[in-house]
Amino acid sequence: MATLAIVLISTLLAGHMSKRIGMPAVIGQLLVGIILGPALFGVLHENSFIHTFSEIGVVLLMFIAGLESNLTLLKKYFKPSLVVAVLGVIVPMISMYGMSLAFGISQLESLFIGVIFAATSVSISVEVLRELNVLESKEGTIILGAAVVDDLLAVIILSVLTSLFGAQLAAASSTHMSLGLSLLLQALFMVAVYFSVKWIVPFVMHLSRRLLVPYASAITSLIICFGFVWFAEAVELSAVVGAFFAGIAISQTPYKEEINRHIEPIGYTVFIPVFFVSIGLSMNLASLNQHILFITILTVLAVFSKLIGSGLGARWMNNSPQGAYTIGAAMISRGEMALIIAQIGYNAKLLSELYYSEIIFVIIITTVLAPLILKHAVKRQLATEIN
Repeated sequence: MATLAIVLISTLLAGHMSKRIGMPAVIGQLLVGIILGPALFGVLHENSFIHTFSEIGVVLLMFIAGLESNLTLLKKYFKPSLVVAVLGVIVPMISMYGMSLAFGISQLESLFIGVIFAATSVSISVEVLRELNVLESKEGTIILGAAVVDDLLAVIILSVLTSLFGAQLAAASSTHMSLGLSLLLQALFMVAVYFSVKWIVPFVMHLSRRLLVPYASAITSLIICFGFVWFAEAVELSAVVGAFFAGIAISQTPYKEEINRHIEPIGYTVFIPVFFVSIGLSMNLASLNQHILFITILTVLAVFSKLIGSGLGARWMNNSPQGAYTIGAAMISRGEMALIIAQIGYNAKLLSELYYSEIIFVIIITTVLAPLILKHAVKRQLATEIN
């Protein structure tokens, strides 16, 4: 209990300080893990308690991400959002893959580094756009739509990698199923998700309203979430895939807002802060000086690959040069999505310990730089429109 108390009070204060200086609370939570972990003071260490809570935290984080996915918005601006998201995924993946290979990193790990930086987290960008009163503009709407597509693409690519290369890494295990059977079961999983979204989940959530138990709907939603997680893991998909699609399924019911209102406090008061602290606990600052060139180039590519990739997609869809700059800048932030993918890859041995700390460090830097670049882009666009 002492460990949990230390984590909660330190993440609460660090999150507050981060927000005070205009940064997302997650940056403060990560720094808690770095400062109090083995990298510096050694007050906190990875143990079974933190591991269990962090696993629940990442599941709830992805469940909430699914809940907040606006599929109606995606349908309305599907084509421009799709083009922005796809180019915003392809360009970083190719850039990071090629750069990692140039530094002598294996093909598998280079590919996974590309996947990490293909992810986008626009929660910070949304706050900047709202602050500047442009969230409901054409650019703001495309950004939100592209964020939904980007999340879906990131989850799908992550699923494919962990399935195919997880099979390769576990080939020596007698309990590991054949690749063909694994792909068949994963296809059945996606079919089950479709039917769940259309009929099963709405019916189950409706039945939960008849239960004479406090918060019956919230409890039912968690049962659905962990049921999807169990099913995903059973067919050798990542747990976050199940959680994400469970959130999407419930988001299509009339109970979306109620569930979100009840689940967010559960996640953000305990489990999610522990997850981000656990990432910081895994970092090793001693190796950063040895890879300063790698970190510098990776940071530059992380910023410009998203800016150029998503910006080109926006220009292709007939947005103005300044509007395309705004859209590209909004997609730079990697935030929690990249952190989740990096942690999953690290646990699945797709990302080695040698470059893990450097990857996390670059994600933090790009997340800090993103709102600054976006503010410049929006102000430049507004000035151009006035003139």
